[in-house]
Amino acid sequence: MLKNTTLTTLQQQKNLLAFSGGGDSTALLFLLLEHNIPFDIAIVDYGLRLQSKEEVAYAKALAQRYNFTCHTLLAPHIDSNFEAKARAVRYDFFEQLIAEHHYTTLLTAHHLGDRFEWMLMQFCKGAGCVEMAGMQGEENKQNYSLIRPLLHLDKAELLAYLHKEDIHYFEDASNNNPNYKRNAFRHAHTQPLLKEYLSGIKQSFAYIDADVQNLIHDVTLHTLEDFAYFVASHEQRSDIYHIDQYLKRKGYLLSSHEKALLAKQQSVVIARKMLIVQADNYVFILPYVRNVTMNKQFKEEMRRLRIEPKMRPYLFLHPNVKQLLLSLL
Repeated sequence: MLKNTTLTTLQQQKNLLAFSGGGDSTALLFLLLEHNIPFDIAIVDYGLRLQSKEEVAYAKALAQRYNFTCHTLLAPHIDSNFEAKARAVRYDFFEQLIAEHHYTTLLTAHHLGDRFEWMLMQFCKGAGCVEMAGMQGEENKQNYSLIRPLLHLDKAELLAYLHKEDIHYFEDASNNNPNYKRNAFRHAHTQPLLKEYLSGIKQSFAYIDADVQNLIHDVTLHTLEDFAYFVASHEQRSDIYHIDQYLKRKGYLLSSHEKALLAKQQSVVIARKMLIVQADNYVFILPYVRNVTMNKQFKEEMRRLRIEPKMRPYLFLHPNVKQLLLSLL
């Protein structure tokens, strides 16, 4: 079920699997075992469901049985904007493990249904080819690769594999709650279309991926403290894509309006907390800071160098970042 090219890649890497105990990640875990791919797993308990304790226990039991390491995290309480904040907690945990244990890849169990669901929701909100393409099979991050080995497979194919092999997995009851927009969308639109047009949908994504490769240019993202930057590609769609990906990892989801502003303005404030500045062949991403008293000498230096005014309070508080910025401009 896994592609030969994926198997060849993973054989040569130190892999960390994002595991939940659900059908998708359980199928991926056993497919990796089946092909003798080396890996460890990481699981997050958000403390919202009694079943989550059983899922963590299952993960630990699998680790002991098949001789790999199981990393666990009990997440802090999240009282609002759960989906975005939970994602930030999850990926912060994964990236901490990657740094500490020198993993080279992070494997997630996103499948074709997840990707198709994202595409349709983006299309209905207003999006271009890049946004609708959504998840890619492999993405290069700052110090690891994010790989989604199941992206060409539908949920029904994964469940068929689990049932055939008599593999235990957990069902998250919240996935069937119609009060969640994503669930309602999945049951009303995504699943019926996949059931009837699976082969055509797979082929369409192959075409979309080929088109996106011509639209998105690779960038190297550099960071210092909580300041990030990359060299602009001068293709706005590509640069906005990379801005979006970085902010998503920080727990911020760009709206269609904010993306439109990024295409027209050199500086844009996101959610009143993050600042994007496009200037001098660079894209800068930093926290948005206000109400800082700056001395006269500093203000004059910033004015003389024509530094974006919204950046100045942050630079005043972070002299190391200021020196880096001045070396780039």
